[in-house]
Amino acid sequence: MALKAIHVSDVSSLDIVPESPSFSLYSTRFSDGVQVSRAEFKVPKFLVIGHRGHGMNALQSLDRRMKAIKENSITSFNAAASFPIDYIEFDVQVTNDDCPIIFHDDVILTLNNGTLFEKRITDLSLSEFLAYGPQREAGKEGKALLRRNKDGKIVQWDVEQDDTLCTLEEAFLHVHPSLGFNIELKFDDHTVYEQDYLVHVLKAILKIVFDHAKDRPIIFSTFQPDAASLVKKLQSAYPVFFLTNGGCEIYEDVRRNSLEEALKHCLENGLQGIVSEIKGVFRNPGVVTKIKESQLSLLTYGALNNVPEAVYIQHLMGIDGVIVDLVQEITEVVANLITSAMVVDEEGLTEGIGKLHSKPQFSQKELSFLLNLIPKLIQL
Repeated sequence: MALKAIHVSDVSSLDIVPESPSFSLYSTRFSDGVQVSRAEFKVPKFLVIGHRGHGMNALQSLDRRMKAIKENSITSFNAAASFPIDYIEFDVQVTNDDCPIIFHDDVILTLNNGTLFEKRITDLSLSEFLAYGPQREAGKEGKALLRRNKDGKIVQWDVEQDDTLCTLEEAFLHVHPSLGFNIELKFDDHTVYEQDYLVHVLKAILKIVFDHAKDRPIIFSTFQPDAASLVKKLQSAYPVFFLTNGGCEIYEDVRRNSLEEALKHCLENGLQGIVSEIKGVFRNPGVVTKIKESQLSLLTYGALNNVPEAVYIQHLMGIDGVIVDLVQEITEVVANLITSAMVVDEEGLTEGIGKLHSKPQFSQKELSFLLNLIPKLIQL
């Protein structure tokens, strides 16, 4: 099996990832969804999850794929659904009139007569939120949508395929029903929330989910520790995962500062899994065994998940799935790793679903890359 190489020296800066020249559609979706009970959650196969749909928008990137389709939009979700992924991940917040909407950033930015206006998403009504960006009504012009990059620079939110902002309900109504939803319950990292507020917001989200999910697989995830435990208490139908940077960033709330703390929080609150920044896992690979021995699932996110070799390493480590931006490229990689074809064993031909090719073949150059990649990643 040949992997498409990215040099180790390029790993820490992944704005540009080499194009994959070919793609063979290979359906890896599981037909019966994910089975979940109050006690446990079992991932039936190695999952590929589309980050904010078809991929996040990195407006500062020179890679056009990172600006191809508006993230967290119906267009992006359905574009992702055309590839053999299992879930899409997206961010849900609740407006001040109790409508769950899909948007990543805590604030929304626009210009008015040259003056920058900044509003918190949760301070807006639904109609105010939907007034930004392209509009549904023909001939109606929305407020210019801007974004603040990680370096603090304000830029136009320009993408090749734009779309209107949307609600959680619209996602249920207009996204292909076979596609699972990984719903990130989005809260401000720097705000201390009262329990009553969290319960109010979570109930508004749960109402939409229960009214519209039907047979669609759902996973809840959140960086907010109290929201994670509360949504687990408020419902037992869907698994809840705790999101963590795995120690890559430090917060006042110690529950957020390591994979060990994430594991402890999950076990104390009956959560079903952890979603970690992959660099945190590569820095602390021994924790994977502890997580698996605790009967928890482990998913990862981060720029390294757009590197085929890093995805393959995770498969070998026993990680349950990856959240990715380059949906086409990584689904191709996973299709090469996992097969539902006939597998030869000592007794002859047996039909296996989701089995790893028994002896993946690497060139000496590829093997050298893999052996050198892990220690470099751990030091990032």
